[in-house]
Amino acid sequence: MNKTAKIAFMTILLLLLLNTLASAQALPIQAPQRVSVHAGKLLDVHKGKTLSDQAIVIEGGKIVSVGSMTEAKRSPADRLIDLPNATVLPGLTDAHTHLTGDPTNIGYQALGISVPRATLTGARNARLTLEAGFTTVRNVGAYSYSDVALRDAINDGDIPGPRMLVSGPALGITGGHCDENLLPSEYHVTSEGVADGVQGVQHKVREVIKYGADLIKICATGGVLSHGDNPQASQYTLEEMKAIVADAHRLGRKVAAHAHGAQGILWASQAGVDSIEHGSYIDEAGIAEMKKNGTYLVPTLYLADWFLANAERLHVPAELIAKGRDVMPAARKNVAHAFASGVKVAVGTDAAVYPHGLNAHEFAVMVKLGLTPLQSIQAGTINAADLLGWSDKIGALEPGKWADIVAVDGDPLQDVTTLERVKFVMKGGEVVKDEYEKQ
Repeated sequence: MNKTAKIAFMTILLLLLLNTLASAQALPIQAPQRVSVHAGKLLDVHKGKTLSDQAIVIEGGKIVSVGSMTEAKRSPADRLIDLPNATVLPGLTDAHTHLTGDPTNIGYQALGISVPRATLTGARNARLTLEAGFTTVRNVGAYSYSDVALRDAINDGDIPGPRMLVSGPALGITGGHCDENLLPSEYHVTSEGVADGVQGVQHKVREVIKYGADLIKICATGGVLSHGDNPQASQYTLEEMKAIVADAHRLGRKVAAHAHGAQGILWASQAGVDSIEHGSYIDEAGIAEMKKNGTYLVPTLYLADWFLANAERLHVPAELIAKGRDVMPAARKNVAHAFASGVKVAVGTDAAVYPHGLNAHEFAVMVKLGLTPLQSIQAGTINAADLLGWSDKIGALEPGKWADIVAVDGDPLQDVTTLERVKFVMKGGEVVKDEYEKQ
């Protein structure tokens, strides 16, 4: 094509583009449809009061107003979602999930799962979690940034799922709970998150942030579902954890610390982590330190019931089952004491140790161990929002927050197990589940 022909060709393309733009500008711009949710009962999670006959007005995926149905400023053009016999409350938050994992892949079976396969498993589990009423999760540990890919796919609208804050690979010491200990030495396998020493952990924090992590997950002690380590033994040193927290906080990320043993819990809180995950052997010193520093406890309790009942059937290695039988009952006793002592608590489930979608069973166990139903609900709404740094976005039904809403039959303040049977879920103003419409 000669120069003259090229100019003519480009001129035609430009004219076509201008014509397209002109046509687009001529089309009327439609305002997003406003939605009004009529709640027969609405739970104010801050005050613990249930209000009757309320209207939640939504526009652009966010709540515009909440108030009496008779006084709500609604337009005839608004879409009305009528839930006259339901109790409506904010979308729930799970601060400790592993969406790309499953209970059928614990132990040696996990070695046969590729990262692409795990990511696709995560897509299924994301949908199950959302339909269970959990509109936000914090995913604390996934191989090869599969959780980053899952988060981005949900944000882009490719698949349904909760809002996700993700950690990517969890940081841990060589040979520790967050290393790969199932293969013999000739394979020379080390997990992606392994880092030792102050310089090593500083580099790893920066690396996982580079590849998309919203927060940092570390393993401060040994674990239950890992080979050859002791859940009560500390792993990262106090100096290493201080270096992790300093870099993470400076770069705008919070830190979640897997910690079963008392020494690891104490050191992690002293280092400035934002949450202790599990807390199985928490003692008076750890409780005092966490209260002083405002460290959250994310206790992951229901998993014990399901795991101990099903582990043998799933062919979990005997060593891991034995550790579970020691750690999990101890955790119930010690966490109950931490509840009574007034530590800050956020809901986390460790879903993947048991099937995703059963997350709301956590509330009843928390109540059994001493929280009131309201306190347990607050742990899964306003407290979890505070832990995630999203109090301005989620956790309560208030103007300016995302329109993340769930509804149940009955009164969760009287029977918190109603949250295990969520019948309506809205995320960002979009209905993703509505069993009331089918009735």
